[in-house]
Amino acid sequence: MMNEQEKHIDIWNNCLHIIEQIIEPQQFATWFKPVRPVSFTDSRLTLEVPSDYFREYLESAYLEILKMTLRRVIGAGAKLSYMVRPVSNQSAMTFYAQSAKTPINREVTIETQSNPGPFVYPGLHKVKINPRLNPAYCFDNLIEGECNKIGICAGSSISDAPGKTPFNPLFIFGGPGLGKTHLAQAIGLSIKDKYPELVVLYVTGNEFKTQYMDAVNVRNKLTDFLAFYCKIDVLIVDDIQDLIGPGSQSAFFNVFNFLHQNGKQLVFTSDRAPVDLQNFEERLLSRFKWGLSVQLGHPDYNTRLEMLRNRCFREGVDIPDEVLEFIAGRIKSNFRELEGVLISLIAYSTVAPDKPLMEIVSNIAEKIVGEEKSDVTIDKVQRTVCDYFNISSEDFVSKSRKRNIVQSRQIAMYLCRNHIANCSLATIGMELGGKDHATVLHACNTVSDLMSTDRVFRKYVSDIEEILSF
Repeated sequence: MMNEQEKHIDIWNNCLHIIEQIIEPQQFATWFKPVRPVSFTDSRLTLEVPSDYFREYLESAYLEILKMTLRRVIGAGAKLSYMVRPVSNQSAMTFYAQSAKTPINREVTIETQSNPGPFVYPGLHKVKINPRLNPAYCFDNLIEGECNKIGICAGSSISDAPGKTPFNPLFIFGGPGLGKTHLAQAIGLSIKDKYPELVVLYVTGNEFKTQYMDAVNVRNKLTDFLAFYCKIDVLIVDDIQDLIGPGSQSAFFNVFNFLHQNGKQLVFTSDRAPVDLQNFEERLLSRFKWGLSVQLGHPDYNTRLEMLRNRCFREGVDIPDEVLEFIAGRIKSNFRELEGVLISLIAYSTVAPDKPLMEIVSNIAEKIVGEEKSDVTIDKVQRTVCDYFNISSEDFVSKSRKRNIVQSRQIAMYLCRNHIANCSLATIGMELGGKDHATVLHACNTVSDLMSTDRVFRKYVSDIEEILSF
């Protein structure tokens, strides 16, 4: 039988024994060992925690585990209170749970104490940090096209009201050089411009993982690490696919929960869709899908040309349109290669000012993309799609509404729009079954949406694009 004077200690020890079997040892040592039982009266267990931040994080990350454990040890009527000892002197206050439906009626009692506890971090209340954003990656320097229109629109909404839109988190994915980092940082820069008081941080997935690993083996440093991230208002994590490892993912899961539940904005980038991420915990993947996932596609000809003109303006150089049109028509894969060719052209033309620009740019382009491949035409796209799906050309241009035929036409329209320069929607529609431009636009939007949600469909399009490139 429990000693009445030490009943609260026995109850909490029983709870710790259960919790220890559920969570990782490092998390258990950081967030549960510092907690001390104070009293147990009328089914209410009172726990002492080192700081109000500690209490807030404990509830945010482990409330469900606490509920389950207390019910198991105490019974269905279990209640929970906290005693928190902050740095500054203040009158005692009691905070009750906001939701009356919460099974465990918990309250927080704040007592006065002159000495700070070991888990109180003076100066982190209003952290001042370098957001690590590149001023060149702003919205003004981001050229909008069909490839990124949805992402830019969502990013603009987020920058107007960070943490208060349905786009939280915003998950941006796509291949290399398509502008993921630029868009993510543009959001951060815009927020910083509109809300200077907010704490914005850009970090890569690999950097977060390294910081976590450095903090694990140093006493109290892991708590400092998590406390720091929980003070961020806008967290931008680039290349989230590099965040591998159960320890770092568990720490990030807790940071994610805390920030999201407190209305903070989260922006992630990845080279693949959430559904395609490997070696990630399912609970983390499900959170990546909470908000909006946006795929950045390959820029079309007009977007590529506009990007080149914009970069020339920023560099203060005047390059003839015929040269820019050649680059836009030859470099089709991503913005990074476009910029590489343009910067190389500027450098070489400075060294050899008498050499014709077209000759210089032809040599540069050949070194980057190799010999020019056969041009993609509407007829080539149609033949390739028909062969891939084993559909006759007669069925393809017919008025059939069979799902496989309609879908193959939509894919062909999407590919024509993205891989054929200066080809209007009306022309594409006319050549692919006598459709109008509105039908082509609808088809392109449908394919874009399906590619962002359906892995098999995305592979269809990727396979056909690869065939067209040869």
